[in-house]
Amino acid sequence: MTPRPLRSRNWFGRRDLDGFAHRSWLKTEGFSDHVFDGRPVIGIANSWSELTNCNAHLRQVADAVKRGVWSAGGFPLEFPTISLGEVLMKPTTMLFRNLMAMDVEECIRAYPLDAVVLLSGCDKTTPAMLMGAASADVPAIMVTGGPMLSGKWRTEELGSGTDLWRLWAERRADRLTDEELCEAESCMSRSSGHCMVMGTASTMASMAEALGMTLSGNAAIPASDSRRMALAELSGRRAVEMALAGGPKPSEVLTTQAFDNAIRADMAIGGSTNAVIHLVAIAGRAGIDLPLRRFDELSRTTPLLVNVRPSGKYLMEDFFYAGGLPVVLKELLPVLHGEALTVTGKSLADSVAAARCWNEDVIRPLTMPIAAEGGTVILTGNLCPGGAVLKQSAASAHLMVHRGRAVVFEDHQDLHRRIDDPDLPVDETSVLVVKQVGPRGAPGMPEWGAAPIPSKLLRRGVKDMVRISDARMSGTSYGTVVLHVSPESAVGGPLAFVRNGDEIELDVPKRTLALRIGDDELVRRRAAWTPRPPHFTRGYGRLFLDHVLQANEGCDFDFLRGRTPVRFEDTAGPSHA
Repeated sequence: MTPRPLRSRNWFGRRDLDGFAHRSWLKTEGFSDHVFDGRPVIGIANSWSELTNCNAHLRQVADAVKRGVWSAGGFPLEFPTISLGEVLMKPTTMLFRNLMAMDVEECIRAYPLDAVVLLSGCDKTTPAMLMGAASADVPAIMVTGGPMLSGKWRTEELGSGTDLWRLWAERRADRLTDEELCEAESCMSRSSGHCMVMGTASTMASMAEALGMTLSGNAAIPASDSRRMALAELSGRRAVEMALAGGPKPSEVLTTQAFDNAIRADMAIGGSTNAVIHLVAIAGRAGIDLPLRRFDELSRTTPLLVNVRPSGKYLMEDFFYAGGLPVVLKELLPVLHGEALTVTGKSLADSVAAARCWNEDVIRPLTMPIAAEGGTVILTGNLCPGGAVLKQSAASAHLMVHRGRAVVFEDHQDLHRRIDDPDLPVDETSVLVVKQVGPRGAPGMPEWGAAPIPSKLLRRGVKDMVRISDARMSGTSYGTVVLHVSPESAVGGPLAFVRNGDEIELDVPKRTLALRIGDDELVRRRAAWTPRPPHFTRGYGRLFLDHVLQANEGCDFDFLRGRTPVRFEDTAGPSHA
């Protein structure tokens, strides 16, 4: 007997034609009668794919989860989900995050699952799975794939992404040979796992942990470390306990307090700017309004504690050895909602009580932070009435207050066609502006925001410039880059009306971004503007363009906000041929 009725019994416990069919067809996989004895069914949603290198080891992680489920008296059933490979998918995985979230939600809803273990890793797979689980509201626990081992080239440690951009800039400036670049290429990514800097994958794994959706310590364990498999096994065991107890469900974990905790954690780790969009989207699925101003309010009162690239000097492997996210959360407890519930069944405070820091240069104490404010700031002004974001922890101090003349690129193709033109009228004080790279404009809001520095300036030693767009940038990137300008240029946001030579003023301390032209001129330009024709007229692309929200609303689909929990009485219905 189980402590409470199980949803899966609506499939496997019935003594009618449907029950006969469900058990019979599953027996084709070699299962005996014993698996239908009333034990909870635990789904393992696996985003494994050889096209998603970050997730290519998740088959082994799934095996570890199954060990845990079996040992706790559960019945594990693994199923595939869409997998979004950040580097290989064109034009961007962000175009398909919502599609993956729908896939995860509908699989949870349609299959006979009493709880689900979510296996993710690459940038968009983690938020997509959390979004889908939040909407379905079946007990869920996440296991991320973990970061790669640190890259090693000669005597130098390399971080995937961050050093990729740096080395490519060196090559464009003719300070690195093709042979040296090829050598570094083979040394940078040397194990399974996602980027080993505090990019989007590491950030979103940290957000899942800070939200309370993973076991404590999940985020930073390297992918190839045996402790990753041990944690996966323990997560499988915990999933069985959650199924038997009926929770906690995502609705009990993903609360307003949990999102405040995640935002503060994001600020303290110098997390990816992409976390802003994903947290807003996950909150929307949980029925929680999360305005951009909340990010800035918490950023102003949360110090930067983690010294990891691109905001510092260390890599995720070092972060793990120093104690990982539990140490950060323990340090932040004075400003966190420590009572927030986690999937462990314990409060956040109890979950991190035993955490200990082993290297205070990697994870600083609250009394000696790297910076007094968090890594990400929210900007407002006439150029971004819906808001924009900037990662101040990875930007240049001398550009935090800056006025410059705009050098405008009408789209991504225009940027790459002209950025290295020796006749481009640009200097180090210019502001690079890229249009038509937002949710609808690109489409899909690719990571095109960190526009390259013109090669002629690189050769003169210029390493950073103010860059503005309605795109995103990789969490591994760095520089004084204003992103997520909202509304985007493709829908007639003010960014669409910027012209070459316009003066733009950025003031990070005041959190403002302003286009220095008169209101009358702005009205005239708006009246003369016409939108481009849509990129898609059919299929998923058409659905995306018709329903995607703007960046400040999380870029989810308008019809997916809020949850529709699976009910106990829901069944698959007659499924026999």
